[in-house]
Amino acid sequence: MAVTVSTPSSKITRRHFAKAALAGVAGLALYSGEVERHFLEVSRSEVPITGLHADFDGMRIVQLSDIHMDAFTEPFFLHDAVDRINGLNPDAVFLTGDFVTGLRGLRRFGHGAAWQCANILNRLKCTARYAILGNHDVSVGEAVVSDALTHNSIKVLRNAFVPIERGAGRFWLAGLDDPLEGNPDPDLAIPASIRNLAKEPVVLLCHGPDYVDDLLTYPAGGSVALMLSGHTHGGQIRLPFYGPLELPVLGRKYVEGWFRFGKLRLHVNRGLGTVGVPFRFDCPPEISVFTLRAV
Repeated sequence: MAVTVSTPSSKITRRHFAKAALAGVAGLALYSGEVERHFLEVSRSEVPITGLHADFDGMRIVQLSDIHMDAFTEPFFLHDAVDRINGLNPDAVFLTGDFVTGLRGLRRFGHGAAWQCANILNRLKCTARYAILGNHDVSVGEAVVSDALTHNSIKVLRNAFVPIERGAGRFWLAGLDDPLEGNPDPDLAIPASIRNLAKEPVVLLCHGPDYVDDLLTYPAGGSVALMLSGHTHGGQIRLPFYGPLELPVLGRKYVEGWFRFGKLRLHVNRGLGTVGVPFRFDCPPEISVFTLRAV
């Protein structure tokens, strides 16, 4: 008896392939937009700082960056980040810019987002809160964003510095204006009067990490022990064997994690929010925790 074996047509095979491909894309979008975008990672580092007074040994600092409130970052997610930070019981919280997103023609939207963001950040139990502005903050309106933060007990440093004191020790916290949209001035942020003082190192907040190359051409740059930046989102969407799909100006060289320049250590935080599209892949949002060590 003859047996007839039928084979699927190429048309059916292509249809099945297209359906599988669409299902894969939909699944990837769901994962990137809902799962990984909200998978908040807490990274921990011990940071030795030459010349740091012994009274600061063990001080815990939290860095949060690039919130981008209400563009894609929902209030519940920022509330979650604040709760996580409160659970870490930090001695200080450093916020490294881009609280909002600068949308062309929608500055008023950013104004409301700035106040919403700052009001939620006011839930931080830690009272030592310091911030700098990012390029999106400047685009939306530096005065509005600064006012919202200041009103909520967050000190904004724009080419300015403050002493951080603990026991008999002191270090200097400096903050630069955004290097992409603002006017950074290292000589104002780190004047000669606070440079290279014995047992009084300088910690710098600067939104755009690639500005470190310019910073080190200034006399002020040589006095910085630790620089904290954001801006890059760590690449936001990183493909295997390829890396980040897109990186911003002043964030293409030092993308995420730790870098060393002589005595200066640079850390680039991956941020909380997203821009362009509400997706993250192989690049979860980050809260950074630093434990200072006196050496």
